[in-house]
Amino acid sequence: MDMKQFGSRVRGSVRAVREVATVLMLRLVDLPHNTKQAMLLLLDLVFVPLTLFVAVSLRLGTTNITPGPREFLLCALTVVATAIIFLRLGLYRAIVRFMGHDAIVAIVKGVTLSAMMLALFDFLTRASVPRSVPMIYWSLLLVCVGGSRLMLRSWYRWRRQHDACRVAIYGAGSAGRQLFTALLHGERFQPVLFIDDNPALQGRVINGVPVVGLEQLARRRARLGIREVFLAMASIGAGRRREITEAISELELSVRTIPRLEDLVSGRARIGEVQEVTLEDLLGRDPVPPRPDLLAVCIAGKRVLVTGAGGSIGAELCRQILAADPEELLLLDSSEFALYAIERELLRRAEQRSSRTRIVALLGSVRDEALVRRILDTFRVQTVYHAAAYKHVPLVEQNVVEGVRNNVFGTLVVARAAAAAGVGSFVLVSTDKAVRPTSIMGASKRIAEMIMQAFAAGGAAATRYVIVRFGNVIGSSGSVVPLFREQIAAGGPVTVTHPDAERYFMTIPEAAQLVLQASAMSSGGDVFVLDMGTRVRVHDLARRMIHLAGKRVRDAVHPDGDVEIAFIGLRPGEKLREELLAEGTVHATGHPMILRALERSPPWEELEALLGEIEAACVQHDGERVRALLARVVHGLDAGYACTDALAGRQREHDTHQRAQSQVAGPLH
Repeated sequence: MDMKQFGSRVRGSVRAVREVATVLMLRLVDLPHNTKQAMLLLLDLVFVPLTLFVAVSLRLGTTNITPGPREFLLCALTVVATAIIFLRLGLYRAIVRFMGHDAIVAIVKGVTLSAMMLALFDFLTRASVPRSVPMIYWSLLLVCVGGSRLMLRSWYRWRRQHDACRVAIYGAGSAGRQLFTALLHGERFQPVLFIDDNPALQGRVINGVPVVGLEQLARRRARLGIREVFLAMASIGAGRRREITEAISELELSVRTIPRLEDLVSGRARIGEVQEVTLEDLLGRDPVPPRPDLLAVCIAGKRVLVTGAGGSIGAELCRQILAADPEELLLLDSSEFALYAIERELLRRAEQRSSRTRIVALLGSVRDEALVRRILDTFRVQTVYHAAAYKHVPLVEQNVVEGVRNNVFGTLVVARAAAAAGVGSFVLVSTDKAVRPTSIMGASKRIAEMIMQAFAAGGAAATRYVIVRFGNVIGSSGSVVPLFREQIAAGGPVTVTHPDAERYFMTIPEAAQLVLQASAMSSGGDVFVLDMGTRVRVHDLARRMIHLAGKRVRDAVHPDGDVEIAFIGLRPGEKLREELLAEGTVHATGHPMILRALERSPPWEELEALLGEIEAACVQHDGERVRALLARVVHGLDAGYACTDALAGRQREHDTHQRAQSQVAGPLH
């Protein structure tokens, strides 16, 4: 056998031994804690006579030792005393893989007391043991007891480094160091790099982990096998957080973050609770704290009705209204499950807050005028937030008549009932799609706004009619963000309508807060526009979300990427860029995020006649007629393209077929 074959066999044998040892160690690690404690105690009790024998041998310079009865008694007493000392000091309560300073001190104390007991028993038993043996015994036992634990901890950490996800921590300050400690005590992540913007920290080493600048991340990423980056900067501004997140996402690394500072201070979260970077972080806009005085005007101590309470916006309105302590909160929705879900959540929140607010769930449609009137009169409602609407643009395009009935005539029913019941404030939740709309949904919401403006201009009722208009809400039902997340999780493709499509985005809680505050600022008939920041390119949003998920975009430049972005074209009724203002003047208000827009609307007499025609067309289910009537008064709506209402289209096909059959049958008769 040559040396090459011999070396190969040796390496194979070493690998086999290592694998067997690893399997045995893993089985030991998986044993119950009590069993591992007993095994560790047994190992220590083996170390005591062994180190005593070695200590005597070293002192006498020979292993040819024949102990007598006194020496056996000395050894037995030392073993028992050591076991009691170790147990009392709690050496077996500590988890070996998390052994720290306190555990090391306890080991030194235990070994020292064991050596002292050996010296005492040596004196009492008159055994033939040299006086210097306890010192040698102390050194050997310390190496055996402490070394065995350090070896186990080192093996566990070595094994953990192979299995755990290797991550970098952005932020080498106190939050970063706390996160580092928290991750070391877990099993999922292995921090291997600190990143920090402070030049004074760059080049240093924290607990064996180097600190570098962001520009070095790309170079170190491959060498260290980094797969994720944790942002450990709880107090950083939203703008800087967005810049950092975008820079890291371009490296196709998954990004997570620690909770925000206010959550850490309030105790709602802990430093080690890392979470996915949300789209709110990518928007880069610092939230404006709500003004409690504005929130209380229309809510505190009053009876409040929320229509569409089970929807995304309606549900968040209910949560924030409950926090403002109304006397009674009425939830109206046509969806049984949605109503059940929000009622149960609000009852739980009310119980936790010891709130005295009465919560009433009402199942029904806003188009049921008798029901709406009965609710407003019976419960003596003082404030109405009207969030009930069909909002998904393509679906409303396919269901023109029902979309208009719900969005237009549902608003008309509730607005009339509010005036009749003497409701103090009526707030319509509107949308940026009502501005120069290209869809039935947007046009229907603009007509709803006109109804509100006409009622306010009439001045007959004591009700204040308020309109609040905002753009896309992140995470709401039917929005693009949950769809992108699902598509990324499924491996793609991520469907984007157009490379240049742009949208405004706002968080659900932020939108609901601003709606509640705007409702207190109106004198009647105002159109409030929420400051949505700058428009976001949907294509860029899709790319960032793919990168933040730790995946690469598959395109012509990177054919081996993970997720493809597919452009499917604008759907019926969709705009390339959303707008918040159509015409008129914009004025500032007392709130930095709320603007007041002055927009023209037709007088009630003209609008009432148009609504009568639209209602007649709805009765006939004539979608094309409905679209033409909407285009007559809604600026920007094009009535030229064909109606895509599914039911109306099938009805036309049926009528055409019937006429054709009649023409064929006529000559035969």
